[in-house]
Amino acid sequence: METKNVAIVGIENTHATEIVRHLNGEEAADLPVRVSALVAGEVERTRELAELGAITRIAPEVSELNGAVDALIVTSRDGALHRALAVPFLEAGTPVWVDKPLATTLDDADAILAAAERGGTTVTSFSTLRWLDDTAAIADAVAGVGALQSLTVSGPADADSPHGGLFFYGIHHADVAQHLLPGAAEGVEVERADGRVVARYRVGGVPVVLDFVRPEGDAAVPFHVTAVGTGGTVERDIEVGPDYVRPGVDAFVRMLLTGETPVPVAQLREPIAVLEQITRAL
Repeated sequence: METKNVAIVGIENTHATEIVRHLNGEEAADLPVRVSALVAGEVERTRELAELGAITRIAPEVSELNGAVDALIVTSRDGALHRALAVPFLEAGTPVWVDKPLATTLDDADAILAAAERGGTTVTSFSTLRWLDDTAAIADAVAGVGALQSLTVSGPADADSPHGGLFFYGIHHADVAQHLLPGAAEGVEVERADGRVVARYRVGGVPVVLDFVRPEGDAAVPFHVTAVGTGGTVERDIEVGPDYVRPGVDAFVRMLLTGETPVPVAQLREPIAVLEQITRAL
């Protein structure tokens, strides 16, 4: 199978390191996808990634790579930049993986999705927590507890993050909740106190709570899910190990090879919609 060449823009994100290591490392010999180009960032960071992945093409601007690669990965930390980076490639028919979050407004998210439709290509975005074994185990357990009565997802996030506020880490909460209980959020209510934001809403009548906890000092805040059904309760941490990005990379590779998006379009929109409502309430 012919190798597909991919470019990365937004290399300041540590996810870019794991993507390059996974796709360009020795263990990736059987993967027909390779990072062949980078859009230059800070000099030392660019050199580090280029050496890690034996990448020789460094473009000063992302526009220089439009039409020159088989796919684009957008890893910029600030989701407000994602629309401008992704849309030209999508309109040209190039598949794009927009690393979390897809955007920081629903208007931008819809513009990205519309560009993919116009270009006749695929686009995806997700929290990589969606693909972890713990999340799969939670989903399986939730399916066995009868009708869902409530769902709570908690974990670290900082409403004052310089990279888009709650969108930067809060996308993990919102995407996991959407994965476990798909549907539109209704009646969003938000409380904020002592470095913590708690959002409450309903999906199909089921109460959902997203608990965003700002880490203090060296304290670790785990991602945790509690789901209550008519037949029992599921409660479990989602362990985020050093290789947690890799299952997401594999989902992107499957998209390139099959032409099928790994996440339904509605589940791309709804996490952005609920986070936008939460942000406005703050």
